[in-house]
Amino acid sequence: MTFQAVMLEQQERQTLARLTSLSSSDLPDEEVLVAIDYSTLNYKDALAITGQAPVVRRFPLIPGIDCAGQVLESRHADFQQGDRVLLNGWGVGEQHWGGLAQQARLKGDWLIHQPEGLTSRQAMILGTAGYTAMLCVMALERHGITPAAGPVLVTGAAGGVGSVAVALLARLGYQVVASTGRPEEADFLTQLGATQIIDRAELSTAGKPLAKERWAAAIDSVGSHTLANVCASLQYRGVVAACGLAQGMDLPASVAPFILRGITLAGVDSVYCPVAERKIAWQRLSELLDESIYTQLLLEEVSLAQSLERAPALLAGQIRGRLLVDVNR
Repeated sequence: MTFQAVMLEQQERQTLARLTSLSSSDLPDEEVLVAIDYSTLNYKDALAITGQAPVVRRFPLIPGIDCAGQVLESRHADFQQGDRVLLNGWGVGEQHWGGLAQQARLKGDWLIHQPEGLTSRQAMILGTAGYTAMLCVMALERHGITPAAGPVLVTGAAGGVGSVAVALLARLGYQVVASTGRPEEADFLTQLGATQIIDRAELSTAGKPLAKERWAAAIDSVGSHTLANVCASLQYRGVVAACGLAQGMDLPASVAPFILRGITLAGVDSVYCPVAERKIAWQRLSELLDESIYTQLLLEEVSLAQSLERAPALLAGQIRGRLLVDVNR
């Protein structure tokens, strides 16, 4: 039996992406064979497909840092045939064959069981973006940020991480300020729970080392000048959870807000996050979000072939919310 997959190859240092047919015997010899129901198109997947950044470490490779489906075969003690599982990160889709396919053979230690009540479709509407947003919220909570502390800023709010972060914070009772460069998405962000929308231009250029105190905390997926300005504008003992670099990897910041206001910059990594924390994050996602949120978050449901077409639009910042990939369509 053959199955469909997106395959990346490299010729003369150019990445070529195509849809191809494979058999289970073509897959790496890992412990768990999964029949994939859904995957999703993330920023990193779009970089891999287009070759605009060297995120892929070996060729040929199936991209896709996320997948959810059902176990077909298992040599791992924690998983049996028929189990519903999901995967995020661990270098899958970068160093190991990933989830933009109808089947994947994966290490059992990379997988977790889908929480009760969460479907494969819902899990992949969230994907790594939603899971990362939950990790960011948990980071703020660990540092003592409660709804009573004051407003929480979310940068890149119309994107994958940002939109889920807005929804989660609002569900937990926080006052959410959403920063976006797309004013046409104001209604979308308000529906998710944002109480104020600001233009990203307020934060995206060089600013003061120490600015007026505006937010108790922030979730930032942008980096560069935006993250520097967020740090400069946090209230005393404020916290920012940083998880992305859409504007850039640099951080042109000052130590002033750290030593004069005692702020905390908490880095959030979703790729190698410990399994125990992953399970907590996914359990909380399943409990906090309902079908109305999934409907609002989902921009488009596409096939494997269409995922190749949509990757450039995602990199160009033309996508709001989430792109779900039905690998069997």
